[in-house]
Amino acid sequence: MKRVFNTLSIVGLAVLGVALVLFLQNWMGGGIELPSQFYTFTTIFLGIFIEAAPFLLLGTLASGLVEVFFKKESIQRIMPRNRFLGALAGGLLGFVFPVCECGVVPLTRRLFRKGMGPAMGVAFLMASPVLNPIVILSTYAAYGWGPVLWLRVALSLAIAVATGLIFAVEEQPARLLRPSSLSLAPIRGASVDVALPIYPGSLGSRLRRALSIAGEEFFEMGRYLIIGSMLAAALQAVVPQGTLLALGSGPLLSVLVMMLLAVLLSICSTVDAFVSLAFVGTFTTGSVLSFLVLGPMVDIKNILLYLQVFRRRTVLYMVILPVLMVILATVFINLNLGI
Repeated sequence: MKRVFNTLSIVGLAVLGVALVLFLQNWMGGGIELPSQFYTFTTIFLGIFIEAAPFLLLGTLASGLVEVFFKKESIQRIMPRNRFLGALAGGLLGFVFPVCECGVVPLTRRLFRKGMGPAMGVAFLMASPVLNPIVILSTYAAYGWGPVLWLRVALSLAIAVATGLIFAVEEQPARLLRPSSLSLAPIRGASVDVALPIYPGSLGSRLRRALSIAGEEFFEMGRYLIIGSMLAAALQAVVPQGTLLALGSGPLLSVLVMMLLAVLLSICSTVDAFVSLAFVGTFTTGSVLSFLVLGPMVDIKNILLYLQVFRRRTVLYMVILPVLMVILATVFINLNLGI
């Protein structure tokens, strides 16, 4: 399986290179005549990758800083022992670590190794792509201080906390994570989970070590971002959006269509509010909210990143639980709130 992912990542890099060449040629006015679907694929692929890569880098940088400057005992000391409070704190932790759905995965893996409990970790993973200042401001810019903004924040927090509490039944993160995630040692010969300083030396040397860890994690997780971006772009190039939009009528069907679009488009949470504006007036408020709430939690590239950290059964529940809760909440909004 690892060879397959390595091969796909190499293919993805090749596609990325070809896409960049075609973009430059078109920009210079000397485009090559190729099928329109290929241009659609390369445009979408570049858009998703270029949009997500900086946030993945931000997340891996935060992961490196956590590894070098925070010891396990310090993190465990500030974590609530109550499961509900832990899940709630995890849902609000995005204000401390403002990373999107790409960057939060490596950071959560690092925090699990530092002693974060399952309830808090899963809630942080699910909520932080929406409950952070950057995404809240982008949603405000798109919709203003209206019901869409507040319902997006409230639903994201409620679903994240509820999912975290379900995972709190499992008290040992080791049973949720892949063995490779627990034994992660980015720097050869570095010790893990010991008191500070974990990496002795001056501030400058420790910062260099943090950057080295961030670089290794970026390239490790980046190949799966490339693969996920390729799959999302391929699906969008093959399946006409008009076909999906034609099905978007009714309180339930419109929600299901918008959820499917959220998974297929794999748009970064920092800009998805502006994309969703194209559906306002055509789709119900509940269906637009399903797009804004589910997309940051579950999309193609997210699932591939999850699979590199969590066991397959864990990922299955991390997909099914938010999907079911989003359907229930947004269909209720369509049927009862009339907004």
